[in-house]
Amino acid sequence: MFAVFRKHPVSEGFLVTCALIPLTMPAGIPLWQIVVATTFGIVIGKKIFGGVGMNIFNPALMARVFIFFTYPTKISGDKVWVLGPDGYSGATALSIPAAELNQDALTLLNNFDQFDYSWWNMFWGWIPGSIGETNKFLIIIGALFLAYIKIINWRVIFGSLSGIGFGTALLTNLVAPFSSNSMFTIPPHFHLVMGSFLFGTAFMATEPVTGCHTNQGRWIYGILFGSLTVIIRAINPAYPEGVMLSILFVNAFAALIDWFVIQANIKRRQARYAQ
Repeated sequence: MFAVFRKHPVSEGFLVTCALIPLTMPAGIPLWQIVVATTFGIVIGKKIFGGVGMNIFNPALMARVFIFFTYPTKISGDKVWVLGPDGYSGATALSIPAAELNQDALTLLNNFDQFDYSWWNMFWGWIPGSIGETNKFLIIIGALFLAYIKIINWRVIFGSLSGIGFGTALLTNLVAPFSSNSMFTIPPHFHLVMGSFLFGTAFMATEPVTGCHTNQGRWIYGILFGSLTVIIRAINPAYPEGVMLSILFVNAFAALIDWFVIQANIKRRQARYAQ
């Protein structure tokens, strides 16, 4: 309706957004809430900024943010659909250590009665979670394909992985010795398969419109995203998943990062030619 009213062509980018939004939602969410969230994500997250190629924030994540703040009880992702046709309810991998901050996180996951939260089970997706985040193998296949056809930039992906390592090292060495919070001691390879980090990295953080456009900026953008994800997971037990907030945060600063990178290049060239 907005495209017709403003005489804009209907882009296929809307189909991508509409395909990603359900993948960010839990399996048990009511369908009408997805419709409302999709409308919010496209109208407020994309059209209000000027349409295709003009939005600041990822519209699919804007839809999830809408559900997160308006219907928080429906966004927990505590349904798993691998044990039977009716599904089972249970805590997600990130919510278990967040609920018991004084105990070792990996011990809690390995001794959890309802589901087996081993690394391989989280990698293959035999755990509760949002629809698109569970099977990490398929996410990696999708990311490799998108990188091969040059839809996404590999620098953002490797920057995000580096950010996970940097954020984990920072918390483990500087904060964990002075805190009993078990989230500070989760190793980086567990952060990769817990929650929606790989999904967000492959399909959200790499979006060309809302990300950085300089090569150096993409590295900074990815490292900042990965580090913030670990930090938010560790310090905010009320919302143990930090991917959504981290991506929206770096979206807001993507243009500023590019500006600083370009200004640094200009100053470097001016200094070179001044000699």
